[in-house]
Amino acid sequence: MKKSIIGLFLIVMCVQWSAAQTTIEKEIMELSKAKWQWMAEKNVDELARLFHDQSRFVHMSGTWNKARELEIIETGSIWYKNANVKDVVVEIFDNTVILWNRITLEADVRGNVVTTEFTVTEIYKKEKGNWKLLDLTFSSVRDTHELQH
Repeated sequence: MKKSIIGLFLIVMCVQWSAAQTTIEKEIMELSKAKWQWMAEKNVDELARLFHDQSRFVHMSGTWNKARELEIIETGSIWYKNANVKDVVVEIFDNTVILWNRITLEADVRGNVVTTEFTVTEIYKKEKGNWKLLDLTFSSVRDTHELQH
């Protein structure tokens, strides 16, 4: 009897943890999707709220901070016109989440329209009840690149 109660308790705890993880995964996936839209719209106000003050951005041409990324987006130096998200993997580590997007990005880079295949790594941390983007890293990949689930 005692083993049955303990077993039932463990099952209930696992189901609750799994449901919480699924909720967080969905929340982060929706936030990432919104981020791509805000980038396409050059909505630096929403992005400024999302980006952590100490966030870093890794691109093919360099790595910079929040202020520089917002300036690049606002001025259109890089205009993220459309991110076609093909696959997403999310891993949760306490109050930190890593999301990997497999995308085809159409962008206007200093006046040149380019289409590039990327795996984009996004790291989020929950602070004061809000998710903050800590890192956004673009890794150029072949169009056959796959995310392992």
